[in-house]
Amino acid sequence: SGIDYEIIIIDDGSPDGTQEVARQLEKIYGSDKILLRPRAKKLGLGTAYIHGMKYATGNFIVIMDADLSHHPKFIPEFIRKQKEGNFDIVSGTRYKGNGGVYGWDLKRKLISRGANFLTQVLLRPGASDLTGSFRLYRKEVLEKLMEKCVSKGYVFQMEMIVRARQLGFTIGEVPISFVDRVYGESKLGGNEIVSFLKGLLTLFATT
Repeated sequence: SGIDYEIIIIDDGSPDGTQEVARQLEKIYGSDKILLRPRAKKLGLGTAYIHGMKYATGNFIVIMDADLSHHPKFIPEFIRKQKEGNFDIVSGTRYKGNGGVYGWDLKRKLISRGANFLTQVLLRPGASDLTGSFRLYRKEVLEKLMEKCVSKGYVFQMEMIVRARQLGFTIGEVPISFVDRVYGESKLGGNEIVSFLKGLLTLFATT
Protein backbone atom coordinates (compact mmCIF):
# COMPACT_ATOMS: atom_id res chain seq x y z
CA SER A 1 0.00 0.00 0.00
CA GLY A 2 2.98 2.30 0.42
CA ILE A 3 1.58 3.39 3.80
CA ASP A 4 3.86 3.34 6.81
CA TYR A 5 1.97 1.54 9.58
CA GLU A 6 2.14 -0.24 12.91
CA ILE A 7 -0.53 -2.46 14.52
CA ILE A 8 -0.95 -2.00 18.26
CA ILE A 9 -2.90 -4.83 19.90
CA ILE A 10 -4.42 -4.09 23.31
CA ASP A 11 -5.60 -7.27 25.00
CA ASP A 12 -7.24 -7.11 28.42
CA GLY A 13 -6.51 -10.65 29.61
CA SER A 14 -9.08 -12.20 27.22
CA PRO A 15 -9.38 -16.00 27.45
CA ASP A 16 -9.62 -16.52 23.67
CA GLY A 17 -5.93 -16.79 22.81
CA THR A 18 -5.59 -13.30 21.31
CA GLN A 19 -2.16 -12.77 22.85
CA GLU A 20 -0.81 -16.05 21.51
CA VAL A 21 -1.93 -15.20 17.95
CA ALA A 22 -0.46 -11.70 18.32
CA ARG A 23 2.89 -13.16 19.40
CA GLN A 24 2.95 -15.39 16.31
CA LEU A 25 2.20 -12.37 14.10
CA GLU A 26 4.96 -10.44 15.86
CA LYS A 27 7.45 -13.19 14.91
CA ILE A 28 6.33 -13.10 11.26
CA TYR A 29 6.09 -9.32 10.72
CA GLY A 30 8.52 -8.03 13.35
CA SER A 31 8.03 -6.13 16.61
CA ASP A 32 8.27 -2.79 14.79
CA LYS A 33 5.03 -3.60 12.90
CA ILE A 34 3.09 -5.68 15.47
CA LEU A 35 3.14 -4.18 18.97
CA LEU A 36 1.46 -6.34 21.59
CA ARG A 37 0.61 -4.21 24.62
CA PRO A 38 -1.52 -6.41 26.92
CA ARG A 39 -3.08 -5.49 30.26
CA ALA A 40 -3.77 -7.87 33.11
CA LYS A 41 -7.56 -7.48 33.21
CA LYS A 42 -10.54 -5.78 31.57
CA LEU A 43 -10.23 -2.05 32.29
CA GLY A 44 -12.63 -0.57 29.74
CA LEU A 45 -12.50 0.77 26.20
CA GLY A 46 -11.57 4.38 27.03
CA THR A 47 -8.49 3.39 29.02
CA ALA A 48 -7.53 0.95 26.23
CA TYR A 49 -7.49 3.90 23.80
CA ILE A 50 -5.25 5.89 26.14
CA HIS A 51 -2.98 2.87 26.63
CA GLY A 52 -2.66 2.38 22.86
CA MET A 53 -2.05 6.06 22.14
CA LYS A 54 1.04 5.99 24.36
CA TYR A 55 2.71 3.68 21.85
CA ALA A 56 1.39 5.13 18.59
CA THR A 57 4.10 6.90 16.59
CA GLY A 58 2.05 7.93 13.52
CA ASN A 59 0.04 11.07 12.77
CA PHE A 60 -3.20 9.09 12.40
CA ILE A 61 -4.75 6.29 14.44
CA VAL A 62 -7.31 3.78 13.16
CA ILE A 63 -9.34 2.14 15.93
CA MET A 64 -11.00 -1.19 15.18
CA ASP A 65 -12.18 -4.41 16.79
CA ALA A 66 -9.72 -7.28 16.38
CA ASP A 67 -12.38 -9.98 15.85
CA LEU A 68 -12.86 -9.02 12.16
CA SER A 69 -16.29 -7.51 12.77
CA HIS A 70 -14.44 -4.56 11.28
CA HIS A 71 -12.84 -5.64 8.02
CA PRO A 72 -9.37 -4.23 7.25
CA LYS A 73 -10.37 -3.80 3.57
CA PHE A 74 -12.09 -0.53 4.55
CA ILE A 75 -8.90 1.08 5.92
CA PRO A 76 -7.64 2.31 2.50
CA GLU A 77 -11.09 3.90 1.96
CA PHE A 78 -10.79 5.68 5.34
CA ILE A 79 -7.38 7.00 4.31
CA ARG A 80 -8.67 8.14 0.89
CA LYS A 81 -11.61 9.90 2.52
CA GLN A 82 -9.35 11.67 5.03
CA LYS A 83 -7.09 12.96 2.27
CA GLU A 84 -10.04 13.98 0.12
CA GLY A 85 -11.50 16.36 2.73
CA ASN A 86 -8.54 16.72 5.15
CA PHE A 87 -10.90 15.43 7.87
CA ASP A 88 -9.95 15.21 11.55
CA ILE A 89 -12.03 12.05 11.93
CA VAL A 90 -13.32 9.50 9.42
CA SER A 91 -16.06 7.32 10.87
CA GLY A 92 -17.27 4.00 9.49
CA THR A 93 -21.05 4.04 9.08
CA ARG A 94 -23.46 1.10 8.91
CA TYR A 95 -26.41 3.41 8.17
CA LYS A 96 -25.45 5.22 4.98
CA GLY A 97 -24.75 4.28 1.35
CA ASN A 98 -24.08 0.57 1.02
CA GLY A 99 -23.21 0.15 4.70
CA GLY A 100 -24.95 -2.58 6.69
CA VAL A 101 -24.96 -5.10 9.51
CA TYR A 102 -24.73 -8.88 9.06
CA GLY A 103 -25.34 -11.59 11.66
CA TRP A 104 -27.51 -9.61 14.09
CA ASP A 105 -31.00 -10.72 15.08
CA LEU A 106 -33.95 -8.33 14.75
CA LYS A 107 -33.84 -7.31 18.45
CA ARG A 108 -30.20 -6.24 18.22
CA LYS A 109 -30.83 -4.33 14.98
CA LEU A 110 -33.82 -2.54 16.52
CA ILE A 111 -31.83 -1.57 19.64
CA SER A 112 -28.96 -0.21 17.53
CA ARG A 113 -31.26 1.68 15.14
CA GLY A 114 -33.34 2.99 18.05
CA ALA A 115 -30.24 4.18 19.92
CA ASN A 116 -28.99 5.90 16.80
CA PHE A 117 -32.36 7.54 16.04
CA LEU A 118 -32.77 8.84 19.62
CA THR A 119 -29.28 10.28 19.52
CA GLN A 120 -29.87 11.97 16.16
CA VAL A 121 -33.06 13.60 17.46
CA LEU A 122 -31.60 14.79 20.79
CA LEU A 123 -28.03 15.69 19.88
CA ARG A 124 -28.00 16.41 16.11
CA PRO A 125 -24.38 15.25 15.89
CA GLY A 126 -23.91 15.54 12.11
CA ALA A 127 -22.80 11.89 11.72
CA SER A 128 -25.00 8.92 10.82
CA ASP A 129 -23.48 6.14 12.98
CA LEU A 130 -22.68 7.10 16.54
CA THR A 131 -22.28 3.78 18.32
CA GLY A 132 -19.76 2.15 15.97
CA SER A 133 -16.07 2.15 16.87
CA PHE A 134 -14.37 1.69 13.48
CA ARG A 135 -12.82 5.12 12.98
CA LEU A 136 -9.73 6.98 11.84
CA TYR A 137 -8.56 9.90 14.00
CA ARG A 138 -5.89 12.51 13.62
CA LYS A 139 -3.67 11.65 16.59
CA GLU A 140 -3.77 15.05 18.30
CA VAL A 141 -7.57 15.17 17.85
CA LEU A 142 -7.96 11.78 19.53
CA GLU A 143 -5.80 12.99 22.42
CA LYS A 144 -7.96 16.11 22.89
CA LEU A 145 -11.19 14.08 22.74
CA MET A 146 -9.90 11.59 25.31
CA GLU A 147 -9.28 14.49 27.71
CA LYS A 148 -12.90 15.62 27.32
CA CYS A 149 -14.79 12.31 27.28
CA VAL A 150 -16.16 10.95 30.56
CA SER A 151 -18.56 8.19 29.40
CA LYS A 152 -18.04 4.47 29.80
CA GLY A 153 -19.30 1.53 27.75
CA TYR A 154 -21.77 1.89 24.90
CA VAL A 155 -22.10 5.69 25.24
CA PHE A 156 -18.37 6.32 24.89
CA GLN A 157 -18.29 6.17 21.05
CA MET A 158 -21.25 8.51 20.87
CA GLU A 159 -19.64 11.06 23.18
CA MET A 160 -16.48 11.03 21.04
CA ILE A 161 -18.46 12.26 17.99
CA VAL A 162 -20.58 14.74 19.99
CA ARG A 163 -17.50 16.29 21.63
CA ALA A 164 -15.73 16.38 18.25
CA ARG A 165 -18.57 18.47 16.82
CA GLN A 166 -18.56 20.66 19.92
CA LEU A 167 -14.84 21.36 19.49
CA GLY A 168 -15.23 22.12 15.77
CA PHE A 169 -13.42 19.05 14.40
CA THR A 170 -14.41 17.84 10.92
CA ILE A 171 -15.91 14.38 10.36
CA GLY A 172 -16.08 12.34 7.15
CA GLU A 173 -17.93 9.04 6.76
CA VAL A 174 -17.26 5.80 4.87
CA PRO A 175 -20.01 3.14 4.51
CA ILE A 176 -18.89 -0.17 6.07
CA SER A 177 -20.38 -3.62 6.45
CA PHE A 178 -20.25 -4.81 10.06
CA VAL A 179 -20.21 -8.59 10.52
CA ASP A 180 -21.09 -9.90 13.97
CA ARG A 181 -18.37 -11.89 15.66
CA VAL A 182 -18.22 -15.60 14.87
CA TYR A 183 -16.87 -16.59 18.29
CA GLY A 184 -18.06 -15.33 21.68
CA GLU A 185 -21.09 -13.23 22.39
CA SER A 186 -21.77 -9.53 22.52
CA LYS A 187 -22.78 -8.44 26.00
CA LEU A 188 -25.63 -6.03 25.27
CA GLY A 189 -28.21 -6.50 28.02
CA GLY A 190 -30.68 -4.46 30.06
CA ASN A 191 -27.93 -2.80 32.13
CA GLU A 192 -26.14 -1.56 29.01
CA ILE A 193 -29.39 -0.13 27.62
CA VAL A 194 -30.15 1.72 30.88
CA SER A 195 -26.61 3.11 31.07
CA PHE A 196 -26.86 4.17 27.40
CA LEU A 197 -30.06 6.13 28.07
CA LYS A 198 -28.52 7.75 31.17
CA GLY A 199 -25.43 8.70 29.17
CA LEU A 200 -27.52 10.06 26.32
CA LEU A 201 -29.51 12.30 28.68
CA THR A 202 -26.29 13.47 30.37
CA LEU A 203 -24.84 14.44 26.98
CA PHE A 204 -28.12 16.16 26.06
CA ALA A 205 -27.92 18.20 29.28
CA THR A 206 -24.23 19.09 28.94
CA THR A 207 -23.73 19.81 25.23
